[in-house]
Order: sequence, then structure tokens, then C-alpha cells
Amino acid sequence: MFTEVIKPRFLETDALGHINNNTYGVWFEAARDEIFRIFMPKANVKEWNIIMAHSPFDFLKEVFWGKKVIVKTGVIKLGNSSIELGHAVYQEGKLCTTGKCVLIHYNFETKQAVSVPKDIREELEKHLFSGHWLGTLEEIEEYERSNKN
Repeated sequence: MFTEVIKPRFLETDALGHINNNTYGVWFEAARDEIFRIFMPKANVKEWNIIMAHSPFDFLKEVFWGKKVIVKTGVIKLGNSSIELGHAVYQEGKLCTTGKCVLIHYNFETKQAVSVPKDIREELEKHLFSGHWLGTLEEIEEYERSNKN
């Protein structure tokens, strides 16, 4: 599982005073950086080989500016060319938002999905997660400790 700490910016709030729903896609993309580096260790956009196929969110609790958030990301499922990721936002130790995304390993020249190579698959398998987000940050961190290889 991967962890990203984010300090919400004032511009990410809406008229109701909480984080705008459009912000979560940006936060979840930032949390995928380590996944991207597994596919492209040199972070060269000319070698980009991933596209997104799907990305839903569930808003459970409000998230506010001025209080850091922790974004957890785990690999839920590995297909032949697809990777399903789960994301969770915790603020003040409580689960606030969840999301998923399906990424496709993709060849931009042929415009086709391609199999995830064995070495990348093995690295992704180290981050497999059930996809069931626990209600508190403390619980999810305990889950991580108890599931270390």
C-alpha cells in the first residue's frame, strides 16, 4: 500500500466550505505517482504506457481545508493488461472518501492494451489489498503492519 500526505489548499474548497468533489481526482492521481514509477522508473512522459479506463468516487464525510489528509492506495486486482487501484482519504484519522480506478497498460503506437510484464506484475503484487477500507487511519495502518511480507 502507498501513502501520500496532502495539505489541502484553499482553492480546493467550494462555496460550502469543504473540499470540492473535483479535487479528489487530482489527489488520487498524485497518490498514483509510485504506481507510475513502477511502470516508468525514469518518469519520462515520452515512454508513458498507462491510460485510465474508469474512476468512481464515494463521498462519506466532508473534508476541510487547513487539516492534512492521508491518501492510501492499494492494488485491488491485477488483470492481464489492467490494474484496479483503490484509494482512500483519511482526515483527522477518519475515512472520508474512497475511490477506485482502472488503469490499462497501453501501447500508444499500436493503440492497444498490452500485458503487464512479469517484473512489474511482481512489484504490483507486493501492494495487493482487499479493497475494503477500514474506518480509521489507525485500523488501516494496523492492517498494513500485520500484512507486511
